[in-house]
Amino acid sequence: MNRIQQKLQENKKILSIYFSAGYPYLNDTVEIIQDLEKSGVDMIEIGLPFSDPLADGPSIQASSTKALENGMTTKLLFEQLKDIRKTVQIPLLIMGYFNPILQFGVAAFCQKCAEIGIDGLIIPDLPAAIYEQEYKAIFEQNNLKNILLITPQTSANRIREIDKISNGFIYMVSSSSVTGSQSSFGENHENYFERIAKMNLKNPQIVGFGISNKETFLQALKHQKGAIIGSAFVKHLKEKGTATIPDFIRNFN
Repeated sequence: MNRIQQKLQENKKILSIYFSAGYPYLNDTVEIIQDLEKSGVDMIEIGLPFSDPLADGPSIQASSTKALENGMTTKLLFEQLKDIRKTVQIPLLIMGYFNPILQFGVAAFCQKCAEIGIDGLIIPDLPAAIYEQEYKAIFEQNNLKNILLITPQTSANRIREIDKISNGFIYMVSSSSVTGSQSSFGENHENYFERIAKMNLKNPQIVGFGISNKETFLQALKHQKGAIIGSAFVKHLKEKGTATIPDFIRNFN
């Protein structure tokens, strides 16, 4: 069974962390992953830096740009992660835009992910219909989960279609804006979280975008299986470095 499925079956809420590979420094990637697991994180999303990250807020855009300046490439990321499963057991996903994956070759990219122990991909700009028609078989051959996204504006019919072709979790974008931290969720967010929960989808949902503190984390967990922290963690890395990762994670445990 895929590690993502195993983790989702556990009787606990999920804390997932996103960061850009190669940030703050080029060779930080593996150490950050190891430190996050030791700190009690359940799942990690490794950002594949891209030069035009349209859905990302300022913090993640800046980290992606810096990672590229540091010299991060798709090939180098795979090289850095080649022995990751000797030390890390929790689910690992690569999150990135489709262009670098297409340039690498979708089949070759998925095969490489399988070789090193990546469990899933999150590709915000790969439409569900294109994925289903052209790439689903490749993902399944490599035991990779493709995590599809929904937003507050996604129609109920489309959500059910996404649920139908998914077999991991659904990435539930908390708002229609780009990624970024906010201090609390308002009534509209709460209504959205509750509305999706009442749809009784077969795939659990994990909330991303805007999770920045214990309050927003707990709000997201009230109706959904877990939450993803990205921008707030990237900011922490910028301001405090990698040595204080356990301190950051303790805020959410």
